Amino acid sequence: MKKKFKLQGLDCANCAAKMEEAIKKVQGVENASVSFMTQKLTIEAEEEQMDEIMKQVVLLCKKIEPDCEILL
Repeated sequence: MKKKFKLQGLDCANCAAKMEEAIKKVQGVENASVSFMTQKLTIEAEEEQMDEIMKQVVLLCKKIEPDCEILL
């Protein structure tokens, strides 16, 4: 299942790339992309695992870019 989320407060393209790499390593994530230009996060994962995956993704993103919010 593919889901898209709006990002708020993503300030640099380098941080977006770091977030994307970290999200791709989360267990259960098939694919992920973080677009600095459109301020969007796209994640492909099993629907049953999506809630747990998103909890991990939010924590990861806060470590990399503390000001970034993922609008769930």
